[in-house]
Amino acid sequence: MQLRSTLVAISLATALAGCRMVPESGLPTPAPAPVAANALGAGLVAGPSVASLGITAADAGAALASFRESCPRLLARSDASGLTSGSQWETACTAARGWGGGGTAGDALAFFDRYFETARVGDGSAFATGYYEPEIAGSRTRRVGYDVPVYGLPPELERGWWEETPEHERTGRQQLGRRDAAGRLVPYYERGEIEAGALANRGLEIAWAADPVEFFFLQIQGSGRLRDPEGRVMRIGYAGQNGREYVGIGKLMRERGLIGEGTPYPTSMQGIMAYLRANPDAGRAIMNENKSWVFFKELTGDGPLGALGVPVRRESSVAADPAFVPLGAPVWLRMDRNEASGLWIAQDTGGAIKGPNRFDTFWGAGEDARAIAGGMSARGQALLLLPKGTVARLKAQ
Repeated sequence: MQLRSTLVAISLATALAGCRMVPESGLPTPAPAPVAANALGAGLVAGPSVASLGITAADAGAALASFRESCPRLLARSDASGLTSGSQWETACTAARGWGGGGTAGDALAFFDRYFETARVGDGSAFATGYYEPEIAGSRTRRVGYDVPVYGLPPELERGWWEETPEHERTGRQQLGRRDAAGRLVPYYERGEIEAGALANRGLEIAWAADPVEFFFLQIQGSGRLRDPEGRVMRIGYAGQNGREYVGIGKLMRERGLIGEGTPYPTSMQGIMAYLRANPDAGRAIMNENKSWVFFKELTGDGPLGALGVPVRRESSVAADPAFVPLGAPVWLRMDRNEASGLWIAQDTGGAIKGPNRFDTFWGAGEDARAIAGGMSARGQALLLLPKGTVARLKAQ
């Protein structure tokens, strides 16, 4: 779910509990903090042959299609993992463009076996959650029952140092803010102020949602779809953020005893939403404790964009930490959840997806996607698929 025009940005897990997604059974344990800055520092060990992994033909076919879409970006971008450079993917990407003649799934299996070798980063112990593209009731125009504004990016948002920020704290990336009447850069409006109408009547609305709770979670995901009463769909994606503090309300609610053991509300996305709806005034106050607000733009492609800048695909795309996985690379997961096992392509990132072997699987849109992603918490082993010769080259350096 780059907080860019992408899904993931901060996704449900970050929002709810400090991890990317919250399963029905409870909050997942976050992955341990990385002990190295990137994959090269974490250590790379050669893995088994691609042919021995048991990749299904259908899985390979879907992964090849996503890999092919990723290649233009994979070849052009720098690799923060320290494992590869763009030119080292050129042979596989060139082959992918015209691989297989008839394009059968069996051809795809042969492609990965011919051009890739596997490698384990660190001990390979993997943890995977899930995310999805939410679809909620919405309309391009305001109408009865559709009065939650979906704002585009305000033109006055600018980056600099807030007037109140001490000189010794003015390090790193500058802050987002707005100019006050005296021309000073001050923090931008927080969620509660925007909810109260700070941006109203300025023509910034690109659409209107029906349910404030559903829209809150769509903001967390970073993109989604609005479906109006006539069945027309508008896809929206991340355009920017107000620069204010992000607070994961799931953790906050659990600490206050509002969800979890001893309450009617399970520690899950569904439980949190049930509490917010059953307690509208208290729920609104809790949501406003998350001061972050996401602005949107309309997307016109055939799928939501991931951090790599290409559409993410159901059961083919996975979010990863680019310091440990080259974005665009295939990833093999063998997990204790069958749904998460298989061949994926790393095409996205996420605020909570940090460290080696930490992944977030994408499940598309719809109620089944929401159910799978909301309940996904899987552990197992991960292997990277890298251009043949990578491990030997790195060992020789």
